[in-house]
Amino acid sequence: MNDREFGKRPENGRPRRSDNNGERSSGTGSGRGGYDKRQDAPSGRAERTSGGVESRPDWQNRVARPFNPDKPKSPPIPDEITEKDLELGLRVQLKTLTPENAEKVARHLAMVGLLIEQDPDLAHRHALAAAERAGRIAMVREVVGVTAYTVGDYALGLRELLTHRRISGSNDELPIIVDCERGLGRPERALEVGRSVDRNSLPVSVRVNLAIALSGARLDQNENELALAELQIPELNPAKVFDYSPPLFRAYADTLEILGRNEEAKRWFDLADRAELALAGNPGPEDEVFQVLEEIEIPVLSERKPWEPSNDSDRPRNFEPRNPRRDDERQTRSFSRDSDRQPRSFGPDSGRKSGGFGSGSNRGQGDSRGKGGFGGGRPGGARGR
Repeated sequence: MNDREFGKRPENGRPRRSDNNGERSSGTGSGRGGYDKRQDAPSGRAERTSGGVESRPDWQNRVARPFNPDKPKSPPIPDEITEKDLELGLRVQLKTLTPENAEKVARHLAMVGLLIEQDPDLAHRHALAAAERAGRIAMVREVVGVTAYTVGDYALGLRELLTHRRISGSNDELPIIVDCERGLGRPERALEVGRSVDRNSLPVSVRVNLAIALSGARLDQNENELALAELQIPELNPAKVFDYSPPLFRAYADTLEILGRNEEAKRWFDLADRAELALAGNPGPEDEVFQVLEEIEIPVLSERKPWEPSNDSDRPRNFEPRNPRRDDERQTRSFSRDSDRQPRSFGPDSGRKSGGFGSGSNRGQGDSRGKGGFGGGRPGGARGR
């Protein structure tokens, strides 16, 4: 019986693999002794570029924020300020953040409450720093909007307060929204926004602030009689005095003065002064209270100087250990706070109690003839033109 060629076995007992020409392929196969092309394939973790450097996956490039070297740094916070300086009800709203992030945001918000009257610009920077870390929390967006309005950035204030309104469903900052529209030169839009909400559904202090803001919008359109009518609300009652009464009385007196009714205006100005004295309690020398103030140093970031080459590069340099406190000495300035009083708070409930931001607050209700109140002319400033 003749042996078949395909039945022959090699001397080592293993079948030979051959290519189409009958010769064994030793360089391109994927079996034993051959060259496995899979070793040149990219790993499952990341693809390699032509330069041999691992590139980021596409989904990371889509969601990552672009690096901005010109982005301003967050303002430093004194070590004395802790998250407990922020009201507990507001700290609870930060519970969706990580503990470390919530602590940082709370400290920035505490600085806003301490600085909003002494240094509004620095308070606004702290509010922006808090928004960088907690931009999806309604209360944080409210703080940014209020501080932006305080420093005169009405476009940013309007955007942030509309976002707060959309997230929270609250109309507590509607008077400032109306005033921001006025600040942008849109009194018609301000009246439209103010009329879009039922006034009976608003807290009393918010309703009074809204009436003052709408009166200012009428003055912007030279509708002086209608501006006076906007202020003729049930809260305009000289027989009963509340926290909102002095700014309402002054706005009404100022509008009467614009209309040329000086005698009536003088009467309402006097009523506003008397209302302030009644609310303050008019303490005498025997009732004088001394407050202990705590002085806190506020660190300020030093300006970064651009690098310049030295002219005497040939001279050898003496290297010394770096002393950060000496090389990058920080400028400091101080402010005071009451040691037995919590910083100004934010939110819908805190304003009625402590005079902070939110529903029921008297913020922005200062003298309508001066700085800091809703009224005509320009938002937050003097009424009339």
